[in-house]
Amino acid sequence: MAKVAMSDRRRFILGMARAVGLAGMGALVWSSVLEESVASSLILRPPGALNEEDFLKTCIKCGLCVSACPYDTLMLAAPGDKKPMGTPFFMPRDIPCYMCEDIPCVPVCPTGALDEKSVTTESELDINIARMGVAVVDSHSCIAFWGIQCDACHRACPLIDEAIVLEYSKNERTGKHAFLKPVVVPDVCTGCGMCEHACVTEKAAIKVLPREVAMGEVGNHYVKGWDEKDQQRVRDAVSKTTKTDLSEKDVLDTLNDDSGLFE
Repeated sequence: MAKVAMSDRRRFILGMARAVGLAGMGALVWSSVLEESVASSLILRPPGALNEEDFLKTCIKCGLCVSACPYDTLMLAAPGDKKPMGTPFFMPRDIPCYMCEDIPCVPVCPTGALDEKSVTTESELDINIARMGVAVVDSHSCIAFWGIQCDACHRACPLIDEAIVLEYSKNERTGKHAFLKPVVVPDVCTGCGMCEHACVTEKAAIKVLPREVAMGEVGNHYVKGWDEKDQQRVRDAVSKTTKTDLSEKDVLDTLNDDSGLFE
């Protein structure tokens, strides 16, 4: 009987140890998933990629886009990258997108996670309308904002004077020199990252971020008076005014009203 009791006790202890081990492993896996989901908001995807949520649902992690890239720009996320495993991404500081005219990574996608229509104009592929991300300048660390002449990002931009323009302003400190400040035009920037790759500072002063992270959103409360699309939106808008007994009165009559409304 003693041997049987000892055997049962041993099995119980071993079972508890396994349960604790499995629970610990599950916690590690779950924490890894959480880290990847948080980091994924800053991932740069290939040209034509759907929005991140739809992309993750549609991409089958086949790696065909990575194989088709002639510059080894695209990589597949591996364990430890803190990115959804097996999905394609690129890091422009290391290797930017070199804006291939035939965009070979897009047509090979078998599921539409890379949408060919989003990079097509008049039935032809057009890399210039890709929106992989948008470049953002850190004016505090960009040496051009210090007065040091540098236009590395401007010269590297494949859409020079369109996606990045130089803004000239007087250097009040010296009174003799001018600032040549790089300014990104978000509506034109493709997010290729050539500017980030070319930046001369130790840590790039211009970075490409996903558009949904970098870009603000005005909403429908403001209208550009010179924008025809906004003007059309206003013309098509329908408004409804609610009248009350108070609002139907003249302003002076309301102020002189002794009915006790403003007591």
